[in-house]
Amino acid sequence: MDDGLAITLFRHGITMGNKMKQYLGWNDSPLSEEAIQELLAYSLDQKPYDLFLSSDLQRCLTTFSLLFPEEHPITLTELREMDFGIFAGKTYEELKESKAYQSWLNQIKQVKPPGGESYALFTTRVQKGWDKVRDIIIDNGATNPFIVTHGGVIRYLLSRYGPVEKSFWEWNIPHGTGIVLLFNQDQLRRGERCTLLREVLLTENEDG
Repeated sequence: MDDGLAITLFRHGITMGNKMKQYLGWNDSPLSEEAIQELLAYSLDQKPYDLFLSSDLQRCLTTFSLLFPEEHPITLTELREMDFGIFAGKTYEELKESKAYQSWLNQIKQVKPPGGESYALFTTRVQKGWDKVRDIIIDNGATNPFIVTHGGVIRYLLSRYGPVEKSFWEWNIPHGTGIVLLFNQDQLRRGERCTLLREVLLTENEDG
């Protein structure tokens, strides 16, 4: 379709904190060596991307620079992961005796982590970020934008804009992989669900 858009949402590579099963949120953690080598070896078998955006957190920017060393993304703070407050940087084992943590874990959509964001605040922020992304795409006449962001952000956007209705937790995008949302211009402008999804095709770079 002539007015088609293919919007790629790519989850940053796995970090050392992710491997330790920490809640990262707005904290940052360096990418693991395995993630760096995997990202350097990827060849994105797509038609040329015409717009680049990213969360401003370092794990996303590092992922972006490994995939597109010659490009510079537009960064949006709205595309950050949920702010886990005092839970950030800690693991389940470190938190499991905390009443505040157990309360949040049992009512994750109702209870706010101390010093962090509630689910409602998180999704409202991400929605504002998506609205900015939509406007940037339209203003630039882009048809194949690439966005590096976080697991929670991608889950929310798929729950809101995926072609079939699924809950936040039913979506799963592994680290270092991406999903493409296929829209037409009217669907994007009106805030409708996309027509189709497809995985980002990742092939090994022959030069890598």
